[in-house]
Amino acid sequence: MLNSFDMNMTTQRGFSMIRPRHLAHGASSRKWSILLLSGTLLLLTLLVSACGGGAGSGTTSSGAVHAPASGQDNGASAPGATGSSGSGSSSGKSSGSSPTIITQYLIKSLKVGMDVKDTTKAVDEIQTWINSTDPRATSAGIDYQQTGDNLYNISISFSVQATLYPQIQRYLRDYGAQHGGHLLTFSETVQDVTNDFVDTQSRLTNLRSEQTRLLTLLSHAQALGDIIAIQDRLTDVEGQIENIEAHLKALNDQVAFYTVSITLQPVSLATPPPTTGNWNIGQVFRDAFASSLVFAQALAAFLIWLLAYSLYIIPVALLVWYLWRRYVRSQQVSATPHSSTPPTPTPPTPATPASV
Repeated sequence: MLNSFDMNMTTQRGFSMIRPRHLAHGASSRKWSILLLSGTLLLLTLLVSACGGGAGSGTTSSGAVHAPASGQDNGASAPGATGSSGSGSSSGKSSGSSPTIITQYLIKSLKVGMDVKDTTKAVDEIQTWINSTDPRATSAGIDYQQTGDNLYNISISFSVQATLYPQIQRYLRDYGAQHGGHLLTFSETVQDVTNDFVDTQSRLTNLRSEQTRLLTLLSHAQALGDIIAIQDRLTDVEGQIENIEAHLKALNDQVAFYTVSITLQPVSLATPPPTTGNWNIGQVFRDAFASSLVFAQALAAFLIWLLAYSLYIIPVALLVWYLWRRYVRSQQVSATPHSSTPPTPTPPTPATPASV
């Protein structure tokens, strides 16, 4: 009996010792399952985050690419605006970097001076070529100044599109040499108005936002004082908006069209060959006669001037002569002695008797 009882007790103890081992093994399995599941979820989260970052960087890159177009739209398709990007190709590869785009707004003016054989013909050719190359080109005026027999100095100014400016610049640079003349002056002036353009656009945006807020406040205002104050401020803001829009339009016109000024003058006549040292009586006679003509012209001019001013010179000369005569007479009268008693006669000297 004891043996069977001991055996039962031993069996129960064995089962009781084996059961916790199974339970411990199941708990550890569940723990590893939870850890594996958590790791899987963490990995999926990281993958989703990486995909989201890539999509965000792609959107940023796309916005940066379209930035110049929006800038040109604000500038009225400003052809004079030039854009430059920093690292455009690397931005597509790296998700955290975006390209730096700088849009420049430039105002250019060109002054060209040249001498040609026939200035009237040259100005017609230049004007025709510029108008055919740039249909939107306008002439700001033309000026003719005669310098001789059928010889003219001609000045003309154009306003040309910025996109066609380089082509016109090259044409004018080479025109003189290709038509038997010479290029005398070629000066280009460049003014960068990027800061002014950006500041003007920023102020316009802020003023329009303020205008919208004021209109909203005006629609909800009840008190008369508030309505008057809001209207005064709204009038001021609208006036500033008009001024800024006019300034921005002027900048757009200057950026979109460049000024080209051209000055044409006839080719200088060839200088005569220097004369030799041989004496020539005919040449001496011609030089003397030419010199006498110059002297005669100068003398005739002097006499004409003297005759013209004689109306003033003769009366003054007569007045001076009269005053001088009176002065001389007064001096003569004052020099003559004046006495009321007649002079005492001097008695005659007695004659000396002659000696015997």
